[in-house]
Amino acid sequence: MDILYHPARLDYGLTTFFGQISKTVDCEVGLETVADDPYRFTLCVKAPVPEDLDQAKIVVVKVDGRTLQGSVRETERMEDAGLKLQVEPD
Repeated sequence: MDILYHPARLDYGLTTFFGQISKTVDCEVGLETVADDPYRFTLCVKAPVPEDLDQAKIVVVKVDGRTLQGSVRETERMEDAGLKLQVEPD
């Protein structure tokens, strides 16, 4: 299935030895539903992605006039070097 990407502002949080670090990136994202969990969504981030995005614990994405946020439950590298983040909304 082809993913429809849109320009977005993505804020994400990393937990490090020194505490919580927040980062922001402008990127292209697509949204997918999670078949077995209607409360979660999958955020597909088009390559190139920040090298530390796969370690994100929380995300806030602003796309198409909407703001979605939640905790990252799973990450998966895509064949095209993009990244899928399965997110559970707060």
